[in-house]
Amino acid sequence: MGLPFTSSLNAISFQLPMSRSFSLPVDAPNFRSGFLTHLPMGKWSHFPKSSISSSLRNFGIRRRNSRDRFSSAKNLNFIPHAFNGDSDSPAKTKIIVITSVLTVLLATANRVLHKLALVPLKEYPFFLAQFTTFGYVIVYFSLLYLRRRANIVTDEMILLPKSRFMVVGFLEALGIAAGMAAAASLPGPAIPILSQTFLVWQLVFSVILLGRRYSLNQIAGCVIITAGVAVAVGSGSNAGQMLSGVPPLWPALMVASSAFQAGASIMKEFIFIDAATRLGGKSLDIFVVNSFGSGFQALFVLLFLPFLSNMKGIPIAKLPSYLMHGAGCFLNVGAERPGCGGAPLLPLLYVITNLSFNITLLSLVKKSSAVISSLVVMLSVPVSIYILSLPLPYLPQGATLSPLFLTGSLMLVLGLALYYIPQRAK
Repeated sequence: MGLPFTSSLNAISFQLPMSRSFSLPVDAPNFRSGFLTHLPMGKWSHFPKSSISSSLRNFGIRRRNSRDRFSSAKNLNFIPHAFNGDSDSPAKTKIIVITSVLTVLLATANRVLHKLALVPLKEYPFFLAQFTTFGYVIVYFSLLYLRRRANIVTDEMILLPKSRFMVVGFLEALGIAAGMAAAASLPGPAIPILSQTFLVWQLVFSVILLGRRYSLNQIAGCVIITAGVAVAVGSGSNAGQMLSGVPPLWPALMVASSAFQAGASIMKEFIFIDAATRLGGKSLDIFVVNSFGSGFQALFVLLFLPFLSNMKGIPIAKLPSYLMHGAGCFLNVGAERPGCGGAPLLPLLYVITNLSFNITLLSLVKKSSAVISSLVVMLSVPVSIYILSLPLPYLPQGATLSPLFLTGSLMLVLGLALYYIPQRAK
């Protein structure tokens, strides 16, 4: 079944048409004289001719102004579907920079705390994933309800078509399912490296769905960034032997997982752009997207749950018992539970940070674009790897980074600089 993109894109990809009432060429003096000649004088003689002439002159001016306005928009090749409704003002740029810095900090903390949270929950990573998936639905809809009561969220926002949010939830759930299936048959270092195709898929989908165009230096910068992150992540492994003996199906499935996630992120950006048109220029609240997107994601994950559970080696019959033991280790209250040291502090810190990161990231998508937000998040990858190489509480052993890590980090910075080189406006 095809995705309902075409009609939605046509709804916002438009050129302002010439109004038919003003499309015929009108010579104002001749029109005025002909109009006055044919007036029935008995009925209209009480109107001063000067008033009628003045009105017709004003009519001609308005007609010309309307024509100039429409023709100038056409000449400037105005394309609403590549524009999110905000002006490129210094204030907007400042907000984007501040949001980007906050996103990098939260993304770094999110990666580090996820690793720390899995110390007490090392036997229950599947529980942590399901806890965040279904728990966030309650949090997001609670915040949406409060913002609706405060009149921040309007009825028009709530009544936006739900098919787009359904697509987002389906793609994210499908990405999770495909990623878990591939991860079960791939060596650990190959997973984050193959996942770096996410940015490439974002570029492709933003061109197809949003009509964006990228310069050569932007494309080259994204390729260098992707390669740099892959080098930094895989610096501690033997890349030549990493996928030896692995059937091609599993790397392809991991790449497809990245494609599904990238499609979901571009679809979220499209929702913001389309909502600006539907809401008459008003800005869509991010918690509408977070709430309905997460709700549909949880619904599809629930449908995929037997498959996901088997992929993690947990028979569906034993899933309730596994989830109960995972919740007990997460809370770590009452009797001392062996192997659950650090809970509930570390898991709660991760959940709070991950929630803040998701909200900030979606805010950055709204203010800039999905591609920009991915470039910002990629900055956190080498930073978090470096932090995790240091001795940390509950991870005292640390690690030694190879020279390839520094090479990959430099490639990442070079790619970002290349992407953001100013282009002369055409």
